[in-house]
Amino acid sequence: MAFAVRVHTHGGPEVLKYEEVTLPEPGKGEVRIKQTAIGLNFIDTYFRTGLYKPAAYPFSPGNEGAGVVLSVGKGVKGFKKGDRVAYGTVPGAYVTERNLPADKLIKLPKKISDKVAAAMMLKGLTAQYLLRSLFKVKKGHTVLIHAAAGGVGQILTQWAKALGATVIATVGSKDKAAIAKKNGAHHVILYRDEDVAKRVAEITKGKKCDVVYDGVGKSTFMSSLDSLKPRGVLASYGNASGPVDGVNLGILATKGSLFVTRPTMLHYFITRKELEAGAKDLMKVIETGKVKIQINQTYPLKDVERAHRDLESRNTTGQTVLLL
Repeated sequence: MAFAVRVHTHGGPEVLKYEEVTLPEPGKGEVRIKQTAIGLNFIDTYFRTGLYKPAAYPFSPGNEGAGVVLSVGKGVKGFKKGDRVAYGTVPGAYVTERNLPADKLIKLPKKISDKVAAAMMLKGLTAQYLLRSLFKVKKGHTVLIHAAAGGVGQILTQWAKALGATVIATVGSKDKAAIAKKNGAHHVILYRDEDVAKRVAEITKGKKCDVVYDGVGKSTFMSSLDSLKPRGVLASYGNASGPVDGVNLGILATKGSLFVTRPTMLHYFITRKELEAGAKDLMKVIETGKVKIQINQTYPLKDVERAHRDLESRNTTGQTVLLL
C-alpha cells in the first residue's frame, strides 16, 4: 500500500492532501524505492501555488528524496534490491514509494545517512552547479550570497569558503547572521537594516563582487546588480520574493557590462555523466567535512501542510526533511 501527498488545484498549504494511491510495477529502466526521507524546498511551494505550472493535476510536489530499492525493472543495471539510493532531479517526491528512472538515482556511501541524503541532493546539486559550473569560484574571488541561512545558502557559504573565496552573506535577522558566520561567512549584512549594495562597496573597498548568488528574486535584483564589479555575474536562481520581470537590458551596460542568468538545475545535469560527476563532487565535500548538512527541522510526511506554512513564514533555517 502506497500513499502520496497530492495537489488537485493550486492554492495555500491546505491543498496538500495525503491520499492512498496505486503504484504499478516498475517499467523498463525503472527502479522502485521505498522512501525513508524527503527533502523540503521552496520550489515545492511554487508548484503548489501555481507560480510554476505542473505537468498535470493532480500531482505530488517535491524533487528530492532517499530510500531503499525494493525492485528493479527490465534492463536496469547497477542497482539491486536493498541498495540505498537518493535523487534530486525527479518531480513527485511527496510519496511513500515510487518508481524512478534508474539513470536519475545515485547510490549512497555508508557515511551519508538517508536524512542527510534527502536534504542534500537538490540543494547540494544546486550549489554544486552554481559554484563549479555556472561560475567557477576560485581563491581570490569575492561572492555575495543572499539568504545565506537558508538551505542552499548554507551549503553555498561553506563550499565557497572551502574554495578560497571571500564570502559576503545577507540574512534577515541577528539569529540568522550567527548561522551565516558559523558556516564561514567573512562578512554578514542584515538586509532589513542595511543598504546591501552600499555595505558591499564598503566591505570590498569599492571593488565589489565577482558573482552574486540570488535565490530571493524580485526584492534583491537591483541590489544584486549594484553589488557586482564590471563584467560580474548575477545568478538569479530562485524567486522567494517573487519573479524578476520588466528588466531593461540597458541597465546591464550602465552598471558594468554585467552578465545575468536565470539557471535551473536540470540544464546543468542533462546527461547521466553530468549527474554522476556533480553528485561525486558534492559527496566528496560532505564526506571530508568541508560542507556540513544542517537539518534543523523534521516533519512526518502527513504533516507537510504545517511544514509548508513554516517554510513560507521564514520560520525555518537550513535543511528541512519530511520523514516516513
